[in-house]
Amino acid sequence: MIERLAIEGYRSIRSLVVDLAPLTVVTGPNGSGKSSLYRALRLLADCGEGRVIASLAAVGGLEAVRWAGPEHGTRRGQATEGTVRRGPVALRLGVATDALGYAIDLGIPVAQRSAFDRDPEIKQEHVFAGALPRPGGVLIERKRGVARASTDAGWMELSRGMHPWASVLDELAGHAEAAELAGARRMLRGWRFHDALRTDATAPARQPQVATRAARLDDDGANLAAVLQTAIEMGWERELERAIDDAFPGSRLRLPVVDGRMQVALEQPGMLRPLAAPELSDGTLQYLLLTAAMLSAEKPGLIVLNEPERSLHADLVPALAARIRDAAAATQVVVVTHQATLAEALGGARIELEKRGGETVVAGREGLLDQPAWHWPTR
Repeated sequence: MIERLAIEGYRSIRSLVVDLAPLTVVTGPNGSGKSSLYRALRLLADCGEGRVIASLAAVGGLEAVRWAGPEHGTRRGQATEGTVRRGPVALRLGVATDALGYAIDLGIPVAQRSAFDRDPEIKQEHVFAGALPRPGGVLIERKRGVARASTDAGWMELSRGMHPWASVLDELAGHAEAAELAGARRMLRGWRFHDALRTDATAPARQPQVATRAARLDDDGANLAAVLQTAIEMGWERELERAIDDAFPGSRLRLPVVDGRMQVALEQPGMLRPLAAPELSDGTLQYLLLTAAMLSAEKPGLIVLNEPERSLHADLVPALAARIRDAAAATQVVVVTHQATLAEALGGARIELEKRGGETVVAGREGLLDQPAWHWPTR
C-alpha cells in the first residue's frame, strides 16, 4: 500500500506531503489544488512507463507546470511579491510504501540548442527502503548521468552517461544487481486512473465491441461489456447483481453477443425490451463504467478516481460509494471529489485541500513542519 506521497514545485503545490490510507478521499473547493495532486500521481505513474518527459513536454514543459509563486512561499497575510530565485527550478515527486519508495527530481535542461526544448531533464532518481528517502536507506541512486547501487561492499556503478531523458526505471530495471528497480517500476505500473470516462453519444462504451476477455477497463471504456462479462465468469456475478440493484432497483444487466461482438443492455421494470447502450442515460452509463472499474478481474495496487460523481444523479451517489468501499477492501483507492455527499458516504481518510496565499496546503496545517516527514536528496 502507498503510505506517503510527496510533491514539490508543481503547479499550485510548493511543498506537500500526505499520508494515504486504504481509502483516501481528497476534497476541497474548486481551485484548491485537487487536480494538481491527481496529475502529480499520474506523472509518477508515467515514470513507471518511461514517459514522464513526454507527458511534461506535451503540456508545455517544466516552465508551464512548475510552482509559480515565491521560492519560499507566501506568509499568511502578506501580499505575493516577486523575488530573486536562489535555488534551482525543480519538480520533485516521491512515493513510498512501508518497504520501498521512489523519488524523482526534474529540472531545466542545461542550455543547449535543441528542437526538444520543452523536455525537462532528470536530475536525480532514488529508490529507497522504507517510507523516507534518507541517505542511509538509499538502494539505487542516479545523479545526472551516473547510476549506482548500494551493496554490502559499498557503492557499485550501474551505468555512466545516461541520457537526461532516460529513467533508471526504464533503462536498468532488468539489471542483475538492481532488483529494487523492477519492484519500483512494477509498483508504479500497477496504478489505474479513471478520469472523465466518456458517456457522450459517440462514446466507445456505447458501441458493440469484440467479445474477448478483458481483465481491466480501457481508459476510454470501450471494453465495458467484456470487463463485466469477465467479472461474471470469474465468480463475481452476485456482486454485480447487487451493484445493479442498488442503483436501479429491479433492473437486470444483459450482455448480448451477436456475431462475436457484445454490448451492454439493461432490463428495467415496466419496459418491454432491454435498453441498449446507445439508449442509456449518461449517468447510467457512467455508473456502469465505474462499476466495471471496481469489479475488474485485475486487482491493481492503486485505483485513482477523479470526480467520479460527474453525470450522476444524487440518488446514485450511495450506490457508487458502496462500490468504492467494496473495492477498497482489496485495492487501495484514492478518490478526488468536491462533492460533500460522496465524501461523507465514502468515509475513509480525508485530505481537505485549500489555497493559502495562492499555495495548495492541507486545511488545518500551520506550516511545513506540521506535515508528515520527508527528505528530498540534495542535488
